[in-house]
Amino acid sequence: MSAQRGRLWVVATPIGNLGDFAPRAREVLAQVALVAAEDTRHSAPLLAQAGVHAPLMALHEHNEQAQAQRIVARLLAGDDVALISDAGTPLVSEPGYRLVRAARAAGCEVSPVPGPCAAIAALSVAGIASDRFVFEGFLPARPAARRERLQVLAGETRTLIVYESSHRIVETLADLRAIFGDEREAALARELTKRFETVIAAPLAQIHARVIADGDQQRGEFVLVVAGAQGGEEAALLAEGRRVFALLREELPPARAARLAAAISGAPRKALYADAV
Repeated sequence: MSAQRGRLWVVATPIGNLGDFAPRAREVLAQVALVAAEDTRHSAPLLAQAGVHAPLMALHEHNEQAQAQRIVARLLAGDDVALISDAGTPLVSEPGYRLVRAARAAGCEVSPVPGPCAAIAALSVAGIASDRFVFEGFLPARPAARRERLQVLAGETRTLIVYESSHRIVETLADLRAIFGDEREAALARELTKRFETVIAAPLAQIHARVIADGDQQRGEFVLVVAGAQGGEEAALLAEGRRVFALLREELPPARAARLAAAISGAPRKALYADAV
């Protein structure tokens, strides 16, 4: 085993436009002994265009635990390894944190190579408060679970960022309208940095109507940026109450869950119970 341990590089790649491939990212990828990628079929052409010919290893949510041990063995043997995702910054709603933890636990250095991130790119052009925000990644795919999560988030006073797929964007916008209200300000960013990029900044009802009316707006990859709830402390109290209520409701009848959540959080019981009916 080499006395000098290798380094794990966490490398951001373009989310669409190849011109966003940073020179430092290309340099690091050209020098590593191995590139761990979420989907090697997707990453191989991207790396070839960048002149990178390092061997590829698939690392995704289904094999990360096992692959992490193999990669750590390479690091301990002295090899530098890069981690990339299909697009953007690894670990942001992507696999990889188990690998990073394993590398650190083994005493290996882990370094970032910053670059594109769809969530931050969307926030930067949304025209919505960006000083405090919360990133939710992908909402639950099942309608009931998605609506339950949105109920918890409805009182969140920070700007909310979520990812969504073309298969669910219409339904998710409908759920947001129903739970957050038609007038909540939002921005829907689609296909960022790509040829058909669009950003619609408007109240939720207007965004939903435009997406329904235009089939092109239902295609691609989406980032939703939604303004936080107004109302300061009162809204934050209700948000906490909804969070507690959602947890208790998994084990208790709605009325009892609402009563206990109100006692724990200080939120109005009637408002919590209304979420269940």
